[in-house]
Amino acid sequence: MQKITLDHAAEQLEGTWQPLLLAELNQQAIKLARFHGEFDWHHHEQEDEAFLVVKGRISILFRDQKIDLNCGELLVIPRGVEHKPMAEEEALVLLFEPNHTLNTGNISSPLTHKQLKTYSSPDPS
Repeated sequence: MQKITLDHAAEQLEGTWQPLLLAELNQQAIKLARFHGEFDWHHHEQEDEAFLVVKGRISILFRDQKIDLNCGELLVIPRGVEHKPMAEEEALVLLFEPNHTLNTGNISSPLTHKQLKTYSSPDPS
């Protein structure tokens, strides 16, 4: 067991759209990512995906609508629904999804990250 501090975790993010694995529970992953700009259109065949904005604001584009999420707002995207996250300004987002979920879902692109960096707790000294 380790306490996770989101501010410390954010310092470990290496760039935009590169999720950091914070924790796993019941075959689910909790990830933190920095969003800025536009992500790829994609969907997840077998997995639902949840986005919780912890800093800033994001939009999730769908083929027929756009949903804006402010800090503290959560959205669950059902499996199979094509979507495209975007953020006009930098935002921090917690992602909740099965631990085998690939960030770009059904596509492969330069934004695909198969190996995630794992959160490391601060040195207690």
